[in-house]
Amino acid sequence: MSYAQLAQLELLNAFKNINSEADLNEFKDLIARFFAEKAQKAIDNLWEQGIINNETINQWGAEHMRTPYRHETNRLQTL
Repeated sequence: MSYAQLAQLELLNAFKNINSEADLNEFKDLIARFFAEKAQKAIDNLWEQGIINNETINQWGAEHMRTPYRHETNRLQTL
């Protein structure tokens, strides 16, 4: 069994204990904090290796990476 499958089973078991909206919100916050901490550790590692620096961060802040929207009729023609 893969780690992803084991994680899914663990999440399903955890869901059994969610009995209210407050529990659900707390659980979602817990998951969000988990992934935020992993992202922060990865960024810290890149910083320590010199792969990113303040200039890189400033460049990211100036980037426009939005996906351009297509007019609805154009979108339907491509489907």
